[in-house]
Amino acid sequence: MYFGKNLQFLRKLHNGITQEALAEKLNVSRQTVSKWETESALPEMEKALELCRFFSCSLDQLFLEDMDFGDDIYSPVRLETLPAFSFVSYTVISPDPETDALFRIQKWAEEHKIPDPTIIGWDFPHLSQAQINVYHLHGYTGACILPQTMPATDLSLPVSHQESYLYAALTIEEPFLAPFTRIPNGYKLLISYLQVNGLSLLQDSNAVTCFEKEYQDHGKRYMDIYIATK
Repeated sequence: MYFGKNLQFLRKLHNGITQEALAEKLNVSRQTVSKWETESALPEMEKALELCRFFSCSLDQLFLEDMDFGDDIYSPVRLETLPAFSFVSYTVISPDPETDALFRIQKWAEEHKIPDPTIIGWDFPHLSQAQINVYHLHGYTGACILPQTMPATDLSLPVSHQESYLYAALTIEEPFLAPFTRIPNGYKLLISYLQVNGLSLLQDSNAVTCFEKEYQDHGKRYMDIYIATK
């Protein structure tokens, strides 16, 4: 059973609500919440359901699933309002498209003499079931954010414009040491944050609804991941 661990995790995810504040909302003592988290006592069904309503989760999630996959490699979730920007993009569909898409957009930035380019990327979702299931293809889009002073003409790639939107974001340390767990779990952590805090995914065809940005700092690799929210 993961109840105590999950309760600590959900408090942290809910903007760090304290034991005292949570106890007040549930009309119990702080000591009761503390006992729940150490599992020296468990809530009655009524209080368990109140916890589920407050944290927007199910009883199975609260008691049976390990919700806390956020360890020291993940930063705290933050909300950022990103200013509007323009970008060019290049999409690759292949069995392993990410490296090729990012390489090609990086080369484009070098050819157009963009200093220290901001490169982002995201999964390209518009594939047929045959491409996915029969040919085992995936899609990935690499994009370069254009400097504000750069004229959006004669760039050899189409220019898109992104309005200002609110994003939930976090940073993953050394994402490629275990990319098939660290990166997906980062997205799961963001989705959990939205769920627990009563936020929802932005549904807007004009928005880049989620994207990733890789970089290095002091010899370590990092990845920022973003999900648009409202």
